[in-house]
Amino acid sequence: MSINPRRHDRVNWWLTALVAVLSLTVLVPLYFTVVTTFKTPQELAQSAFGLPHHWTLANFRTAWTLTSFPKRLLTSSIITVGAVVLTILTNSLVAYALARNLERRWVKGLYYYFIAAMFVPFPIIMLPVVKETALLGIDNEGGLILLYTVFGLSFNIMLYTSYLRSMPLEIEESAAIDGASRWKVFWRIVFPLLAPMNATVGILTCVWAWNDFLLPLVILTDPGTQTLPLAQYVFQGKFNTNYTVAFASYLLAMAPMIIVYIFCQRWIISGVMRGSAK
Repeated sequence: MSINPRRHDRVNWWLTALVAVLSLTVLVPLYFTVVTTFKTPQELAQSAFGLPHHWTLANFRTAWTLTSFPKRLLTSSIITVGAVVLTILTNSLVAYALARNLERRWVKGLYYYFIAAMFVPFPIIMLPVVKETALLGIDNEGGLILLYTVFGLSFNIMLYTSYLRSMPLEIEESAAIDGASRWKVFWRIVFPLLAPMNATVGILTCVWAWNDFLLPLVILTDPGTQTLPLAQYVFQGKFNTNYTVAFASYLLAMAPMIIVYIFCQRWIISGVMRGSAK
């Protein structure tokens, strides 16, 4: 049977064209955002996509001051890191308890109860949540971290449970024979093996908590605890005609996530790939 050596070297031009077109939907707005931040309002009015005649950082300095960027950055970082850590620690533990007892009818019913929460739109429960957090006195950064952990529970349980069900039980059984308790089995054996799924859940939670706008808007009552997305909203409402400064503030808000991805892309990509392969 002869094999054409050029068969595997053929280029799928339709797929290449599709990827190129889809790339433009990201690259063109990104280019427009970057060049706008270095322009003056007069240059922007003259040419939207043209390069600035005089490159200036004045827009960044103005956005830094008007949005109180260091303070907003600290608040968003605390909420994001807290949500990621608490989500991984608690959601993995709940999923482990469910995955190892799914043969029981009431546990399976509890599992589907958690999964069903994904189909409940947040606007339906928004007002009760706002009232409860105010009554309990958790309408602050700590309460926001708890809400991210709870609202992400249903989707994360689905991810963790499917991953745990594919793990062999022999490892846990051998540890139990050696005298390890269930608690020690999870933290010493199971939790390290969950590293790929922990990376996936951590990435999803990090992006959600960092970019979320609605929850901080309705939960945080102290104007001094605004997150970066809220600061962008207030900034845009107050300076809605000064697009050069507004776009500079958007880039400042994007920069921390871009820096995190640049330094952590190795672990992010490997974690997602290992999790999907499992």
